[in-house]
Amino acid sequence: MRDEFAFRCVYCLDREQWQNYVGKFAVEHFLPVSSHPEQQTDYDNLVYACVSCNLTKAQGHVPDPTQVLLAGTVVVHDDGRMEARTKEAAKLIDKLLLNSEECRAFRRRWISIIRLAQEHSRELYRELMGYPADLPDLSRLRPPGGNSRPQGIEQSHGARRQRGELPEIY
Repeated sequence: MRDEFAFRCVYCLDREQWQNYVGKFAVEHFLPVSSHPEQQTDYDNLVYACVSCNLTKAQGHVPDPTQVLLAGTVVVHDDGRMEARTKEAAKLIDKLLLNSEECRAFRRRWISIIRLAQEHSRELYRELMGYPADLPDLSRLRPPGGNSRPQGIEQSHGARRQRGELPEIY
């Protein structure tokens, strides 16, 4: 799940590299188990999210973030504001309070830090914008019930790093 969501929260886009401590990110049920118990173990109902977004979403229903937020329908501005380009993206941003003052301040801070690192410390920039050191080796994992997406193993970040195809930053 970490690999598929590029090591960042599907909702607020916070990266592991910016909040690298245990318990900050988790697998989350897009459709709440309380109202969709039949999809509790459905892989397509799982997303990788930070705890803050997961708690804010709680049992609520929001548009599918894999369709709404990862499809270029949101722009993050220098002031930290997320601009929605579709009604669905606007709904999700509103529901998860992604344009709250706290969220905008967080994004403004990270935009500034990243720019400073880019200008003054290439090494720090690579650390902040690069991949985690502990990329999972998906070929070694054996999920219960088998791998429903074996084609993803070759395109995983770990496999791409081993082949020398993974860019330094993303």
